[in-house]
Amino acid sequence: MRRNARAVQIVSAIALFASAGRISAQQNAGYAESSPLRLEPTCSVSPVSSSCLQLDNGKIELMHVQGNVYMIAGAGANISVQIGDKSVLLVDTGNGQASDKVLTAIRALTNKPILFIASTSPDEDNTGGNASIANAGSALPNAFATDPSIVAAGVKMTSGAPIFAQFNVLGRMSAAGQKEEALPTDTYETDSWRFYNGESIYLFHATGHTDGDSIVLFRGSDVISTGDLYNPLISYPIVDTKKGGSLDGIVDGLNQIVELMVAKEDEEGGTYVIPGHGPISDRNDVVNYRDMVTILRARIASLVKKGMTLEQVKAARPTLDYDGIGNYGATKDVFIEGVYQDLKTKK
Repeated sequence: MRRNARAVQIVSAIALFASAGRISAQQNAGYAESSPLRLEPTCSVSPVSSSCLQLDNGKIELMHVQGNVYMIAGAGANISVQIGDKSVLLVDTGNGQASDKVLTAIRALTNKPILFIASTSPDEDNTGGNASIANAGSALPNAFATDPSIVAAGVKMTSGAPIFAQFNVLGRMSAAGQKEEALPTDTYETDSWRFYNGESIYLFHATGHTDGDSIVLFRGSDVISTGDLYNPLISYPIVDTKKGGSLDGIVDGLNQIVELMVAKEDEEGGTYVIPGHGPISDRNDVVNYRDMVTILRARIASLVKKGMTLEQVKAARPTLDYDGIGNYGATKDVFIEGVYQDLKTKK
């Protein structure tokens, strides 16, 4: 049973008490005490972190961002790991092809149970590990299942860690035929939602890459997980019009991320961002990316206004001066096609 907005609020409150309570031995299965693996300064993808763990011959990398938040790279989309007082929260789970390595990396940090998973979009590189990692996590203590307020709300306790996402993610994943155990168990429909896991955590809805994107702010750690709204040095933003994506929504989402960030000095340091793909970034990085997308939107819109076909727009090479940055050039055609279809639909 999918939980309504009221039920989600109640679950949020329960989770606060659950994280402070005693988790049963059965729920802690697989989290036996062990000597944590030592983090070494060996990763190359993060200019911020001085501590890193490499697994699978360096394909999987675990980096400390700041505060309670870490990033796992190399398992599909970047995975954010937040360690609360009594439990662990993940943002995205990767493509599922290296979930065992992801769990090993998490257990190198802590033996606390995974109690929350948030999905920033319906894409399989973000949600492919949902089923296996949720299964390795913990549901709320069974004692809460008989609480009168929970029964009245119609909430059913499920095994494994609950998966949180914006409501549209559930519909998109279901329509794509993704397996039941990978689907969100808890959804929100409003512009924002918040809960607690050792620090205040906010989920903001953005219609950008898809119509179900979420931006996740870890307020105490001063870290933001953006999903595929922001992919520095990896690709131009992908406007997935088939999943309700919007270029204007991407720009709005990037503006919102910039507004949430506070730089330490000269637009650098301070709040850090974990992107959907690519290296950890500061405010200056996000501002430059936002400005690029805004400029390209204006260029392509001007070409569409002149009545050009998609092939004519591509031939005009509107992204030329940015194609040499990182790996942007490899995705220019996909970006132009997405923007073109988005603008033509609005026209």
